[in-house]
Parts: sequence; structure tokens; C-alpha cells
Amino acid sequence: MSGTPSLAEALADGTVVLDGGMSNQLASAGHDLSDELWSARLLAEDPEAVTAAHLAYFDAGADVAITASYQATFEGFARRGTGQDEAAALLALSVECARTAARRSRTSRPLWVAASVGPYGAMLADGSEYRGRYGRSVTELERFHRPRMEVLAAAAPDVLALETVPDTDEAEALLRALRGLGVPAWLSYSVAGDRTRAGQPLEDAFAPAARADEVIAVGVNCCTPEDADHAVALAARVTGKPVVVYPNSGEEWDARARNWTGTPTFTASRVTGWRESGARLIGGCCRVGPETISSVAGTLSW
Repeated sequence: MSGTPSLAEALADGTVVLDGGMSNQLASAGHDLSDELWSARLLAEDPEAVTAAHLAYFDAGADVAITASYQATFEGFARRGTGQDEAAALLALSVECARTAARRSRTSRPLWVAASVGPYGAMLADGSEYRGRYGRSVTELERFHRPRMEVLAAAAPDVLALETVPDTDEAEALLRALRGLGVPAWLSYSVAGDRTRAGQPLEDAFAPAARADEVIAVGVNCCTPEDADHAVALAARVTGKPVVVYPNSGEEWDARARNWTGTPTFTASRVTGWRESGARLIGGCCRVGPETISSVAGTLSW
């Protein structure tokens, strides 16, 4: 979009609304996401569905679309028989789907695209992204992440979303892989209480991002809204950077029964507290849909 400010410039001016969960929006449209590739499978089979999901969030008031590349990796695609070149094309397509939705949106607001870079554990598809400590060195993790980050950066997103990071080793690997790509990023941990999923203190986890010039925002996602309350203020204090926050609905995933339980605790009124604590990129993750994002956008417009 001609004349659109950079996302970093927008964050300096005020608060920007992120979208909600891609998977729940696709599931609500009737798509089966039980495959190991999750929503990334639809990049190959039904990219128009991905574009439609992005458009629903833009029309609901989101300013930023996070691409369907969270689970998209060369290794994951290879297990499905997808070669290197086709996998690279699908990664690039994830950015184009979001760009297409931005073009179709009727809004005159500036819109941005964040290319999702999920953790190593997302490729394993066994829930280990919520534990970390994969038994891989920082160098090995950097070697895993760099090739797809290069492909995503070449597709010209506005920012890379280094998201749902469970431990500091993976964060270090991602920050190493980010160097020289020419695209800014945000770094977002998945947390439990005041620690990363792997158990490291958040104060220690946030600190490296403060020294990375490429990182324009730091924070948390795919956690409970209650955990986000504490983490936002801490991220702002430790890094001095804008904070990104997009927690889950507050419901819990029962892996054995394969369904969500409990009552949502993510409310639109909660986001004002996050903004007051330093959050500048605010949205939702799992089980947060367009209706909630619309309420968030309305609340943040005041």
C-alpha cells in the first residue's frame, strides 16, 4: 500500500491490532486441521481459504495478519513428499495470501503482514513447542530456522513473527538466524507463569532481544491472558521496546480428549491494561476469533 508507514513507525505512534487464531478461523469455516501440517496444509490444497481467513480478521479490525507458515517447514513438507522448491514456493505463498487479503479488504487503514516463524517443536508436531529443551544445540536450531526465514524474508513481509518460542536457546538461535535478512522481527515467547515453557525466568529470556536492533517488539503469545498480564510489564521494563501480546482465549486444550475445556478469560476490556503496561501490538492466538478482535479494535480505538 503506497505511503504505508513501517510497522516500527506505527508502533512509535500508538497501538496496532493483531489478528486472532488462524486455526480456529479455518476450523470454523469447515476445514479439517488434524494433519501434522495443521493450517499449513491448506497452503497447498486451498490457499483461497487462507486468504479468506486473513480477510475476516482485516474486516474485523485487525491491522496485522500473521501468515499460515507457523507449521510450514522444509522438513515437515518433505514428510508429505513435497520437494524443496515446492516447499519454498508454499512458504512464499503464505505471505502472498495475506497480501491478497489486504488488497481485498475494504478498509483504508494501513495493513501489514507478519510472516510466522514457528518453533522447532511445531515441525515435530508432538506438542514439544510447549516444552522446549529439544536436545538440539543453538547452532543446530539456527541451521534449522535460517533457510525458511530466508525464503520468508525474500517474500517481503513487513515483519517476521518469531513466535511461540519455548526457551532461551531457541530464541538465541532465531536471533542469530535473523541477522542480515533485512527484515525486522518481533520475538514472542510462550510462557507459564513468570517463566518460559522450558522454565527459564522471563527476565532472562527477554534480555537478549533488547540488544537486537532487528527486533521491533518483544512479548508473549499462546499463553493464558492471566500470564500475559505479568509478562507485558516485565517485557517493557527489561527491553525498553514495544511489547507484543496475543494470548489464547483462556480455555485449556485437553490433548487426550482433543478438545478445549474451561471458560474464556480473554475479554476486550483486558487489553487496556496491557496497553497501559507497554503493549503496542495486541491481538489473540488460539480460540480468539474475529468477533473478539473486533471488540479489541473497538476498545483500543478509545
